[in-house]
Amino acid sequence: MLLSDTNMPTAELQALDAAHHLHPFTDTGELNRKGTRVITSAEGVYLFDSDGNKILDAMAGLWCVNVGYGRKSITEAVTRQMERLPYYNTFFQTSHPPVIALAKAVADLAPEGMNRVFFGNSGSDANDTNLRMVRHYWASLGKPEKRVIIGRNNSYHGSTVGAVSLGGMAAMRAQGGTPLSEIEHIDQPYWYGEGGDTDPNAFGLERARQLEAKIDAIGEDRIAAFIAEPIQGAGGVIIPPDSYWPEIQRILAERDILFIADEVICGFGRTGEWFGSTYYGIRPDIMTIAKGLSSGYLPIGGSIVSDKVAQALEDHGGEFIHGYTYSGHPACCAAALENLRILSDENIVGRVKDETAPYLRDQWLKLADHPLVGEARIVGMFGALELTPDKASRARFAADGGTVGLMCREFCFANGLVMRAVGDSMIISPPLVITKAEIDEFIALAVKALDLTHAKLKAEGMMVAA
Repeated sequence: MLLSDTNMPTAELQALDAAHHLHPFTDTGELNRKGTRVITSAEGVYLFDSDGNKILDAMAGLWCVNVGYGRKSITEAVTRQMERLPYYNTFFQTSHPPVIALAKAVADLAPEGMNRVFFGNSGSDANDTNLRMVRHYWASLGKPEKRVIIGRNNSYHGSTVGAVSLGGMAAMRAQGGTPLSEIEHIDQPYWYGEGGDTDPNAFGLERARQLEAKIDAIGEDRIAAFIAEPIQGAGGVIIPPDSYWPEIQRILAERDILFIADEVICGFGRTGEWFGSTYYGIRPDIMTIAKGLSSGYLPIGGSIVSDKVAQALEDHGGEFIHGYTYSGHPACCAAALENLRILSDENIVGRVKDETAPYLRDQWLKLADHPLVGEARIVGMFGALELTPDKASRARFAADGGTVGLMCREFCFANGLVMRAVGDSMIISPPLVITKAEIDEFIALAVKALDLTHAKLKAEGMMVAA
């Protein structure tokens, strides 16, 4: 019998996990001393662990389980595909019906003028694809010197060497050697943490115009693309001021530079629109997709490519010497197709926009009144709380960064809730199918975790500003 089919006690599962499993984004020694939380099943917006605890998953796994857990029709679609054609590649001038159907379905949902899709396995490798594609695009047009890609500090574009190079997370870039060359960064539009007393819209314009200054400093003739998330997710749900994206769009429209919108988190309904680019009215040349494409049921990602870029590659590019063994894997495509059908047929994105996201927003913003919360911000179905010892000054804690966030996260887990800590910010992205009653339950659990955290901080003399 497979280990996953047994009712092995938690302690034994933890011991085996510690002995054989290396976890991502984890201090292995610390985790193994503590012991992992073993998730054994899930349904709707809830997880169940090996001790029988029920946990409301306000992170939708890792921003991805948009249609909720336990969708039998996705399992059935994958099973049918596995029985018919479990695998074949899309190299060597071959294709198969699921990848053809999924490419058409994604193109139908994408903004106008974006009708081609290059499939991979995740957002990380999709951004590696984008890096190579934009450089190949310019070389194909006789401009091989256009190689520099501009990203943003504290952005997250994945964990491969290429994706980490595009991203702006200092800790990731510091590990594993020097990032790839010819990639530059500008500051993020993080008003709460970096705007000080500046008017938010003035701050948004200043941050956007850093792109203009960087282009002028390097030279437009050397710059291939700008890459950014419509809303930074892993960086802490950084929602830009209203002035930011219109100014970025103006800057890019005036220059011969491609724009890559990393839609891995924003895509497929999380903002209340199918894509974050639609929400903000921005016009990318390439869109990175993953996560919500299959709601995480099977791994799949890709790049939606504009007609302009695709046509140039078709006319001038020759062979694009790039791809993955599992590009357009038939079973993963089947999962994604059924996921998109559910999102569409059940009007999940429309319901988020018109009903549940406005309701969640009303409840979430009230958390700003809590004595521990400096700011509550939210768009659609993802948001953040900034924890602070002093609301007026937006001060950081004297304790090491992240100490309070991790404390709050532990209280969340202990009381049946998943919220993620990014430094001393608490962030959320619940499944898009969460109901108003489940939102009420979620908010009550969040308040409890904040209360417990606040009480502990006061008791231990930690409500002290740096």
